[in-house]
Amino acid sequence: MRIADVLRNKGRAVVTVPPTATVGEVVEVLATRNLGALIVLEDTAPIGIVTERDVVRLIHVHGPGVLDARVSDVMTTAMYTCLPSDSVDSLAETMTERRIRHLPVLVDGQLAGIVSIGDVVKSRIDELQAERDQLESYIDHG
Repeated sequence: MRIADVLRNKGRAVVTVPPTATVGEVVEVLATRNLGALIVLEDTAPIGIVTERDVVRLIHVHGPGVLDARVSDVMTTAMYTCLPSDSVDSLAETMTERRIRHLPVLVDGQLAGIVSIGDVVKSRIDELQAERDQLESYIDHG
């Protein structure tokens, strides 16, 4: 299965914020939309990512005053990304090895979606269920 298949099933919508947003605004969007990460866009280009974990660590180190900081000052700019043509298995390996929970999907440098570790796990479970159903059908009608 490819990342394009995952996006086809879950959709390509991605919630983004501009680099001028505050960390407090990011927290509000993460909480109200029940998300784990936001992509930071400048014009139409992804320039960073900010996650729930990032925010928690920032508050721990800098205190609640960090909520007034600009997301551009705290975002992760060295993002790992993937392509729609990448396999789900290779993505699962990358996410596990690098302890990454969210990967932006890019096409020609433009944001085409986002894949979470939950999406990867769900796609693998769906694959296993389909294989199980095929085997059961084969046994029943063998």
